[in-house]
Amino acid sequence: MSQEKLRVIIAGAGIAGLSAAIALRRLPYIDVELFEQATELREIGASIALSPNGLRSLEKLGVLNALDDDTAFRGPSGVPMIYRHWKTNEVIHQEYFADVRLRRHETARFHRGHLHAALLEHVPSDLIHLDKMVASADASQHGVTLHFADGTSAKGDVLIGADGIHSKVRKSFVPNHQLVPTGKVFLRSTFDASLVADIPNLPLDSAHWLGPNENFFASRLGKGQYTTVGNFDVPVNADGRVKDVQWNAEENADVLRERYKDWNPVVKALVDATPYTRIYPNYAGKPLSTWVFESRATLVGDAAHTHGGAFAAGGSLALDDAYALFLAFQHVLGSSRTQKPETEELNTSLKLYDETRRPHTEKLLEIVLKGIGAQTTNTDWEEGLLKRVRNKPNMTWLSEHDVERTFQGVIQKDSPGSKL
Repeated sequence: MSQEKLRVIIAGAGIAGLSAAIALRRLPYIDVELFEQATELREIGASIALSPNGLRSLEKLGVLNALDDDTAFRGPSGVPMIYRHWKTNEVIHQEYFADVRLRRHETARFHRGHLHAALLEHVPSDLIHLDKMVASADASQHGVTLHFADGTSAKGDVLIGADGIHSKVRKSFVPNHQLVPTGKVFLRSTFDASLVADIPNLPLDSAHWLGPNENFFASRLGKGQYTTVGNFDVPVNADGRVKDVQWNAEENADVLRERYKDWNPVVKALVDATPYTRIYPNYAGKPLSTWVFESRATLVGDAAHTHGGAFAAGGSLALDDAYALFLAFQHVLGSSRTQKPETEELNTSLKLYDETRRPHTEKLLEIVLKGIGAQTTNTDWEEGLLKRVRNKPNMTWLSEHDVERTFQGVIQKDSPGSKL
């Protein structure tokens, strides 16, 4: 019997979009196509961290090539988060894993381009259409459509918006959703690790230095790369935009050096060695009331939960989203089938995905939004530093989240005959 396949179209071929494609292609009755606004497939030159939850999902999706120690860097101490004092360089706090038994599941840091390339190995290039900027999207009981800026369109049975922070898919279905600036900006750089090889007392592990109004992060990455990241507060205009800052714009590295000129010698040496930097203003969005639109469309990654990069959770959240989508479709539609599912079956699948993921990400968004504008002042910062950092909330509920266990909990909560 010939198989009538379910056509899934994905807006965006970044880490979230590729992960969703890899996940759904595991089901033989699903055909996937991706539409990417970029004219070539490459990720921005920045670092990305994956926590144990994301690495476990990566493994379950079969992307084993991203787990090796050449592609990913894992600190020799096995301590995922090490905080240092901005002036003295002393370690003031460390956070530990709660239940991570395998080295390959320990927090790993990548060049985004290398992680992206590892994912691309699992998606045939002919499934990805470039230079397709989404203008809008719509859905009905009969299908979904992506409309592109070049006047063309793509139709399918299911739509997944993986088009990032400023998602046009989200805007199409939730037009009043607004992003708010967190008041922070990141200056990011990645470069060859040889540029910092001779810095005295350079930590072998990744390190977060905490300062009065700025933070600084530095780490080795896979494939002989290194990253530096400056993070500080910036003014916000009356229109809610970060003042004089454009996303992914190149910034003079002297700005970074000026910001950290009074810090400890290791940080000063790191910023002096940083050859360039790019700037990223930080935005967050309120939780959405649903991720299911017209029974056939949904969101993954930053499009679903714009959290402003807090806790370096974005990549892992996207991978968990992708794996949850796979689990939901497999549970409702089966591991194989010959007929296209009805609209109600698709709605049930997407609602199961929504119930698995949305409450978890809502908890994160509430923490992020509550923290906007809550920075302490210079006058009380120093004396409260140790107390503040040691009273940091335990975030293992996020970094070691078990998406499969959560999924099973949702299944058990709903009686077999109930509609999700």
